[in-house]
Order: sequence, then structure tokens, then C-alpha cells
Amino acid sequence: MTKETQNSLSTLAIIVIASYIAAQMLADVASIKIGLLGSLAVDMGTFIYPITFTLRDLVHKVLGRQAARTLVLAAGGINLLMAAYLMWAAAFPSDPVWGLGVEFSALLGPVWRIVLASIAAEVVSELVDTEIYHWFVTRITQRYQWARVLLSNSVSVPVDNLIFSIGAFGWALPWPTVWSIFLVNLLVKYGITLLSLPLIYLAPDKQAGQ
Repeated sequence: MTKETQNSLSTLAIIVIASYIAAQMLADVASIKIGLLGSLAVDMGTFIYPITFTLRDLVHKVLGRQAARTLVLAAGGINLLMAAYLMWAAAFPSDPVWGLGVEFSALLGPVWRIVLASIAAEVVSELVDTEIYHWFVTRITQRYQWARVLLSNSVSVPVDNLIFSIGAFGWALPWPTVWSIFLVNLLVKYGITLLSLPLIYLAPDKQAGQ
């Protein structure tokens, strides 16, 4: 591998890692807004979060399995830190001249049950994604890059959705509502993950089994 190729891969890795962390944080913040998809409720983080699974696959492809695992755990810690900081900021005395302290606290003060369910879902599902991707490229084939992403995402997205739906809303909302949230989010996430498949081709397939 030439030095120029190595530099290009290093630059790509930085961009992909930054994009992964940014997408995770944007999804967590956007989830505050509940939108309507037709007549069905959906949290607005659902439209960006599925991209993180394919970005994780791309990190795995460029830097290897251990780097992907480290990224997943680091993102979980960063999201937890973000929630804790927002809780502190919401509790901090507000300048009455500004006048939006109550609104800030109402919107961005974390609901810890939802925060912890979201982070647990992210970490567990992305680690599952890591192992499925690794299994595919080491035990099945190094060809058909789209297939490795499709398979890993097809397993990890439902795992994420199940943990989040039950952890955040189970026993707090009627179960038909919980399963409705699960189904709508699953369909949206799977649709977005299909659109994100081409991202895996941003980097050459230089290794498979790391």
C-alpha cells in the first residue's frame, strides 16, 4: 500500500468516525421531536440513526474489528456524557432576561429511562453488528460487500429496536402502543439502512479478518 493510499484511508477514517459520533448525537437530540409518518408516530431521530450501522461497518472495513468495538463503546460514553451535561445545564440557574430556561429544561432535560434504554440499545446492537460483519467476511465470503452490510444491519437493527422500545416504553405505555412504536421504527430504520448500503464502497476492501 502506498503512502498516498494510507493517507487517504486515514483521512476517510477520521471523517467516518466523526460522522458516526455526530449521527449518534443528532439522533439522540432529534428523538425529542415526535413526528407523524402518515398517521403513525415516529421519533425524528429514527431517520438518521440507522446510518450509524453502515458507518460502523465502514470503520470495521478500514480499521478492523477492534477499532469498531472501541468506537461503539466510546460513542456510548459520549452519549451518556451528553445527557449528563444537558441535565446539569438544565438545572443551572437561568438568566431571567433570556427567558427560555423553562423551555430548555423541558426539551433537553433528559428522561433517564429513555436515555439509558437508548444507549444500551446502541451499544448492544452495534456490538452485535460488529460480530455479524466479522463472521460474514471471515467465514462466508469477502465478496459482495453490500451483502455483509445488509446481513449485519438486518440483525442489529431489530435488536436495537427491541431493546429501546421495551426499555424506554415497556410497562410505561400500553403494550399495543409499544409494539406500534417498535414496528414503525423498524420499518423506517430498515428503509434508511437500505439507502445507506452504498457507503460501504467509499473505501477499498483492503482487509477482512481484523
